Amino acid sequence: MDVPLWLALIVVGVLGYKLVRPPLWLVAVILLGGFLLADSFLAPAIDTAINK
Repeated sequence: MDVPLWLALIVVGVLGYKLVRPPLWLVAVILLGGFLLADSFLAPAIDTAINK
């Protein structure tokens, strides 16, 4: 069965939010921080650390 990555991420995100119940401001900060880090000069270093 092939599941698209975006669908799997949405399901994991919704389940995680329902089970852990973090504040919405924390979710927004994490999403915005990840978005900004992906376009920063640190992106290649993060990419190599993740793919090792």
